[in-house]
Amino acid sequence: MHIERLPLEGACLITLPFSQDVRGSFVKTFHNTILRESGIDFTLRESYYSFSARNVIRGMHFQLPPHQHSKIVFCPVGAILDVIVDLRAGSATYGQYYAQELSRDNHKAYFIPEGFAHGFKALTDDAMTYYLVSSEYSREHDTGILWNSFGFDWQTESPVLSARDCSFAPLSDFNSPF
Repeated sequence: MHIERLPLEGACLITLPFSQDVRGSFVKTFHNTILRESGIDFTLRESYYSFSARNVIRGMHFQLPPHQHSKIVFCPVGAILDVIVDLRAGSATYGQYYAQELSRDNHKAYFIPEGFAHGFKALTDDAMTYYLVSSEYSREHDTGILWNSFGFDWQTESPVLSARDCSFAPLSDFNSPF
């Protein structure tokens, strides 16, 4: 497992261990000791995945305190363009974003700290996004910022979006509790 610090403080890009032989392939998606030794203190509380068609954009999601969470996100099937935005009011990188392709082929994952919005665009049909999350889902605390309100170019003229994701307030109107 190789862990690279990203320009947004606390966020990391993880290259997951991968091996392949005549039987197929094997990818290790979580190793507590290695993460802790790298300064990532992560307790798994919930896990889920989604499948998305090409040009689906999901985001930009997070949970508000006291149910905020950190995430480890990877794409075991297909490919996604994964985007994170720093929402921590006191952070030197508040409002800044980082984007990275995560895919079955590159074995990359994000560690996304508390106080970040997260979203992605599916680059392939049937792209699977898998989430390891440090808190359980809370409907009352689950929210987001508007997907196109923070200056990121999603590079699609015809995104597929949910009504909910289109209803979020823009980053400029967000009053951060983080």
